[in-house]
Amino acid sequence: MNELGSNRYREWMVARIFLLSFIWLGLVACQKKGVETTTPDLPNVVLLLGDDHGWDEVGYNGHPYIKTPVLDQMAARGLRMDRFYSASPVCSPTRGSIITGRHPNRYGTFTPGHSIRPEEVSIAQIMQQAGYTTAHFGKWHLGPVKASSPTNPGAMGFDHWVSHDNFFEMDPPLSVNGADPVIFKGEGSEVVVKEAMRFIANAKAANKPFFVLIWYGSPHEPYSGLKEDLDLYQDLPADFGDRQVTLTSNETGGTVERHQREVLIERFAEITAMDRSIGMLRDFLEEEGLRRNTLLWYFGDNGTPAEGVATMPFRGFKGQVYEGGIRVPSVLEWPDKVRFPLISAINGVSTDVLPTLCDIVGQPLPERPIDGVSLLGMLNNVMMERPVPIGFWNGRDRSGEELIPYIEPELQVGTTPLVKLMGGIATRNFKNFHREDIREEDFSGVRAWLDNQYKLVIHGGTGPDATKELFDVLADPEEQVDLIQKMPEFAGRMEGELRAWQQSVLESLIGSDY
Repeated sequence: MNELGSNRYREWMVARIFLLSFIWLGLVACQKKGVETTTPDLPNVVLLLGDDHGWDEVGYNGHPYIKTPVLDQMAARGLRMDRFYSASPVCSPTRGSIITGRHPNRYGTFTPGHSIRPEEVSIAQIMQQAGYTTAHFGKWHLGPVKASSPTNPGAMGFDHWVSHDNFFEMDPPLSVNGADPVIFKGEGSEVVVKEAMRFIANAKAANKPFFVLIWYGSPHEPYSGLKEDLDLYQDLPADFGDRQVTLTSNETGGTVERHQREVLIERFAEITAMDRSIGMLRDFLEEEGLRRNTLLWYFGDNGTPAEGVATMPFRGFKGQVYEGGIRVPSVLEWPDKVRFPLISAINGVSTDVLPTLCDIVGQPLPERPIDGVSLLGMLNNVMMERPVPIGFWNGRDRSGEELIPYIEPELQVGTTPLVKLMGGIATRNFKNFHREDIREEDFSGVRAWLDNQYKLVIHGGTGPDATKELFDVLADPEEQVDLIQKMPEFAGRMEGELRAWQQSVLESLIGSDY
């Protein structure tokens, strides 16, 4: 081969090698692109909810007596949310907010005893679409848990449920997938956690990500506890809780007056038992190799009830929109994601659960008004403030009027018994009603509007008789200094925002979203 031919041959070989290299790199790039576009491993999700567990009733928030070593450890290792709120100062509405990401007045869950509506899109349904197996354990309180109920956990997207219509104590009667309730022997918190662990073990065996709700019956009254837990608090100071309080009798189911110190011994014992059950769950997840990729999130459903208030640093208690009624403990662990301890002072609320999980698992939000926001940025430590205010509202249910039931009354009859009697009945029945119009008086009721610094609180109707207060909850978390006279224009703007939000809520209530 002459020199010219040799040069051409070398040029041809270089070009060939370059072409083959380009093709090979292209194939590698395509392979990499394929890997990148596949769905990453979905995290398991377990949501834990305390019943009537107030903000200060944990060791990590400085309670002088309550022993919560597990929650304290979660707060020290994971994400501690110091300014987390329940969407309502009472339980059923808050539970609805978790399920829907929406304020409960949008679908008529005004107070305990009001069910959710079947048309609501549930976070469990969304998680099912994302590939999760789903389950609910413990207190439901959004309608009966029986099989025929259109708002039982199964109807709202849970593949499996071991649930109670309301709260429960020792040896709880629970319904399994809508069947007649049966007694589960044991301490109530441990019972529901053990059932949850069985479900999780089966999910692992099936290689399925799991979405689990464990909604405790503790520390809701009437109180009871194991001897080992009661013994922890026998040495409370003699003058601690030195007053009479009214609560439910475990013996009669009616009301009884008792010395608060005795009541607090039992209440604190329930909190410690609940804390221990969370430890059981964490240990189980660790043993099964599931803990690192499991998002474990605990918070309370409203503030401390009146009979339990003893050390609350805030104003108010359960049923009120002051901080003591809606600010609750909240801690989150997810070792694969939250790798260093974080403390957040950004406002979060129970309606944020749905949009946060949608963000995490890559699912779109339901096409209707959503009141919550994603807190994923809080987990990433890049969220500097909440983008929108939070609305609180104890809505008006037009009780006493002739309204059309939203669900047939027989389908709203509860089946799981409980100690506390109401109207002589040892269970809970539910209700929800159609609303066809919006009236001026519908905007009344105790309500609040909370931005990143200030909180407007309004009691009463919409006219001049309404009582209005404005607090700087950063400088004055006890809500002792009313700024309404000093900042009337600012308060007026907040009230306008609150009114516009209420209008949106009422439009949802009359069915505009369905």
